[in-house]
Amino acid sequence: MDQPPPTTLTITEPYDLDPTTVARFRRDGHIVLPAVASRAEVDAYRPAIQRGAATLRHEHRPLDERDTYGRAFLQSCNLWRVDPAVERFVRAPRFGRIAAAFLGVERVRLYHDQALFKEPGGGHTPWHQDQFYWPLDTEQTVTMWMPLHDVTTAMGLMSFADGSHRLGDLRGREISDRSDAEFGAIVAAQGLHVSETPALAAGDASLHAGWTLHCAGANATAEVREAFTIIFFADGARLREPRNGFERFDAGVWLPGVAVGEIAASPINPLVGATAVNDAPPPVLSEDSLR
Repeated sequence: MDQPPPTTLTITEPYDLDPTTVARFRRDGHIVLPAVASRAEVDAYRPAIQRGAATLRHEHRPLDERDTYGRAFLQSCNLWRVDPAVERFVRAPRFGRIAAAFLGVERVRLYHDQALFKEPGGGHTPWHQDQFYWPLDTEQTVTMWMPLHDVTTAMGLMSFADGSHRLGDLRGREISDRSDAEFGAIVAAQGLHVSETPALAAGDASLHAGWTLHCAGANATAEVREAFTIIFFADGARLREPRNGFERFDAGVWLPGVAVGEIAASPINPLVGATAVNDAPPPVLSEDSLR
């Protein structure tokens, strides 16, 4: 049964970001913020996210039958499209406004959301750059990663190569053993400091830029590590010509109907956090609305 609704909705309210915090994100390409959502909010929305993840799950093979990518996590995308409760969470004004502040833009759009559940015994996530997959003509992109419960480093939290976003597009590979080796070598050769995410509470969030090199450890616990991510990009970005099969896939799935050169503003890329007709703040939760 879903949790009772919280009495207040922090995800509709501004989040206090001081200039030092914004400067640190832009310097390092990543940051951890406490209590981006309240524990009560996460507890209330978590069952809907779990249901969506189960509904959209495609991987059902045992861990030992999968490749490195498949062992890293169970991935379900665009949960907001199948559950109105998840939609209210994904389109929470606070999330979009935080993303816009870090990117230094007025407004951001949703690229897509993801449930990333790392199973007990799930493998490490290799070094990679998220934006390798995205056929956008901007580097103003950011991913918010939020645990749905308290998580420890033993569950497989992320590590980031500080400042690696300033290297830009390294023309790497998809998430794989080869990306791990090649990007790991770049981190070593560049002498980049690697920051490990500390233990996080439900509702804390880490955010990282699209070109920031990052990886995650294996899940050495008996508990599923449940994380939910939301990817944002600057409003006004355009679809460019895809350069690989992954970008072609993304263009068709996450930017449907958008032609090369057009503004990336399909019906499933709404503004988030701005005052706009298609960005109405989430209504007050009721217990029924979360079922």
